[in-house]
Amino acid sequence: MELDLGPEAAAFRAEARDWIARNTPAGLAELVDWTSPAMTGGDRAEFERAEADPLYAEWEQRLLDGGWICPQWPERFGGRGLTPVQNAIFSEELARARVPRVRRGFGEGMVGPSIMAHGTEEQQEHFLPRIITAEDVYCQGFSEPEQGSDLGGVQTRGVMVGDEVVVTGQKVWTSGFYRANMIFVLCRTDPDSPKHKGLSYVLLPMRDNNIDARPLKQLTGSAEFGEEFIDGARARCSTSSGG
Repeated sequence: MELDLGPEAAAFRAEARDWIARNTPAGLAELVDWTSPAMTGGDRAEFERAEADPLYAEWEQRLLDGGWICPQWPERFGGRGLTPVQNAIFSEELARARVPRVRRGFGEGMVGPSIMAHGTEEQQEHFLPRIITAEDVYCQGFSEPEQGSDLGGVQTRGVMVGDEVVVTGQKVWTSGFYRANMIFVLCRTDPDSPKHKGLSYVLLPMRDNNIDARPLKQLTGSAEFGEEFIDGARARCSTSSGG
């Protein structure tokens, strides 16, 4: 069923459908059922094999060149400024063509918008393009072993040392940790504040930064989630390696 959303939406649908038809590499739709949600275990392995195929890399590059990755972001941040309706239409047209929408995970949906709203111009110029190109891939460091998802109970600490934040603590149930080279962490930087205050949102490099990331094996045998032991990981308050 296709809803009548008005002439502007219809014009955008025609534009998106035409672009997809002209730019989809032959054979991409047959690599895997891209319309099926990837699950843990064997299904995820099938998607990983398909995403390693040269046809997927070609498709990703065409989306990048056309501005169709993070297209809902404002144009000044590298997107196309799609409205919510246009964004939904674009996803519908990709599904119609049975080709994948290339997403940037937590970076696209949580890190990027936070930096747009609260980051400095310097931080926006540094971090946002790296999300679009997938130079930086993020996982979420919120939940903790003793607190679950109660962010008011966060025990991970952040201490300012010169121009760096030094973070120590533990995070758990980290989705997609195996792909990430960055983690966004909530840590307590003001222990004297009430429990839902005094928290900071810190972007930490995952590698060579005193973070021991370990898989949590599920009953399926796969390890979609991880846990991180953070022992003095550092993020600079400038944008050179974190913030």
